[in-house]
Amino acid sequence: MTADEPVSPVAVGPGGLSRRAQAFVAVDGIRFPRQDIRQHCDAWTGYGIPAAEVERAAAFQDRWGGLALPPAPFYEGGPRILGADLPEGSAAAGWSFPAGDCRVSMAYGFMIGPDGAFGIHAHRWTPLHATTDGWVESLALAAHARRWAKTVTRLTGEAAAALDLGGYEPVPEVQGVTDTWWRGRDSLVALYRGEAVGLDAPQCLEAHIYGGLDARGLHGG
Repeated sequence: MTADEPVSPVAVGPGGLSRRAQAFVAVDGIRFPRQDIRQHCDAWTGYGIPAAEVERAAAFQDRWGGLALPPAPFYEGGPRILGADLPEGSAAAGWSFPAGDCRVSMAYGFMIGPDGAFGIHAHRWTPLHATTDGWVESLALAAHARRWAKTVTRLTGEAAAALDLGGYEPVPEVQGVTDTWWRGRDSLVALYRGEAVGLDAPQCLEAHIYGGLDARGLHGG
């Protein structure tokens, strides 16, 4: 199936996701028709964009283009619909491309960086997760944690910075870079550092603590 052919609105999670994320995409996601990026190859390479970068955007579009997922707990919900567009950058700085339009007006955009990381770009590039898979895994884990937690505590600024994560272990599937998830004895912690780092705004640091989780809440999905 090519990118501009009709697609079923029933979303299917791409291979490589955890069972939790696969179920999240299938149950809560909607797949919209997606633009065929490759049809712009000649025009975009005419602007000086390397063909390899056009193909990288097209590969993202093949995997994620047209997928709408529920809002994220931070970043005003994240992209409305995942989708690539015109790459920007240079050989020296590296090439990035948009990952999808914001749901609301924001001080930054969502981008895929030179190394494939999913992140935000304002006056500086800030990778949130090592891949888009990691971003989707984080959405799935947040939905799962909200469903199973007995308590949800939100910390901001200095209180979030002072959070003691001793005894916690990182959750690997979210592939955290600037944003991370941590698993403790009976709780999960999401640490959102992207705006604090990317906007030089430490007051924007935020942590969500999902408490009272049993074994299924901690590891299931």
